[in-house]
Amino acid sequence: MLRRSLSPDGLAGRLAWHLIRGSVRVFLFRWVRLRHEGVERLRVEGRVIFAPVHRSNIDGPIVGSLSHRRVRYLSKDSLFSPAAAGWVMRSVGCFPVKRGSADLDAMRAGKKLLDSGDAMLVFPEGTRQSGDEIAEIFDGAAWLAAKSQALVVPVGIAGSEAAMPSGSKGIKRVPVAIVVGDPMSPPGSAGQRASRAELKAWTAELRTVLMELQERAEVLNQR
Repeated sequence: MLRRSLSPDGLAGRLAWHLIRGSVRVFLFRWVRLRHEGVERLRVEGRVIFAPVHRSNIDGPIVGSLSHRRVRYLSKDSLFSPAAAGWVMRSVGCFPVKRGSADLDAMRAGKKLLDSGDAMLVFPEGTRQSGDEIAEIFDGAAWLAAKSQALVVPVGIAGSEAAMPSGSKGIKRVPVAIVVGDPMSPPGSAGQRASRAELKAWTAELRTVLMELQERAEVLNQR
């Protein structure tokens, strides 16, 4: 009983998540003077994939902390050592993926999390990008959504790259804004396997939506 309470999914882990999430909302949100639009769309139940643009290491914590749920993230396993770091990572919702593992293995791990009813954050562009242009969108989000029949919530983020650019160890005090779009239904029809053409068309639509949300976030950030 005690061991379960002290696990990342037990009482201690939940308390750690609430503490870290609260700290992000109190300190980081105020530091970057966060502005937002449509955040109520992040407060949904059931299987859902949050799909933000990716310009900075603060993107995930900001989007995840705006939801009332413990959002799951796929993270490289090297971040889970030593054991104390691994406990904290798991407590905030991170799930380890072996470095060098096939993308399909990571997607299968993500599907298992979604099938259990979790909320998950996936960056459709993959790694961090630079600039306002939305990079090529990979079909990972489409595959996950189709396989799990999860809704996908697109998110545009402006200013996070300036706040914490690649290689930076600190967060600059510059404004950040996010705009959350309407949930997108998964590709294909329920109960039927989505075709390659359907996945490709859905991915193209997601990129178009993210471009629109990114433009709206830039406007919001300049007000």
